[in-house]
Amino acid sequence: MKIDRKLIISLTATLLFIIYLAWGDGPAHNETAQRAGYGYMGFVKEMLSFLPMMFLLIGVFEVWVPREIVERHVGAGAGLVAILWVILLAMLQAGPLYGAFPVAAALSKKGCAARYVFTYLGAFSVMKLPMLSFEISFLGWRFSLVRLMLTLPVFIIIGFVMGRSHRCISE
Repeated sequence: MKIDRKLIISLTATLLFIIYLAWGDGPAHNETAQRAGYGYMGFVKEMLSFLPMMFLLIGVFEVWVPREIVERHVGAGAGLVAILWVILLAMLQAGPLYGAFPVAAALSKKGCAARYVFTYLGAFSVMKLPMLSFEISFLGWRFSLVRLMLTLPVFIIIGFVMGRSHRCISE
């Protein structure tokens, strides 16, 4: 087995940085560095609490959902109903945006067309139900409806344009 030196160096540097932040004493220790360290550690805790469950669900998806079902509903020949499927998936999924990329990769491996993967990523960034409810409570349903009517067609068009120039993993 070949050992990748760059990977080992980057992992070592990251580990040393985390240890330095946890320890908290050093020549660069001041209030700004301490706030940066707390922010970084908060982000690491968030990722460690979110990603394992996300990868578990993706593993279940890859094992239990047959490729034929994904190809039939969101494959290259699926039609316009596929847009509704990926928008529904994007709306029902919760979590930060980096949680959408493993799902997009799993969809791609299962035979989802590239245009629908890009549409899913765009819809995920603006249409999650928790985000919509928060937005409606602060900005009103009219604002949210207008924003959705303006952004959703743009993401669908971008998905089709990018789908012409990109291929998914399975294509």
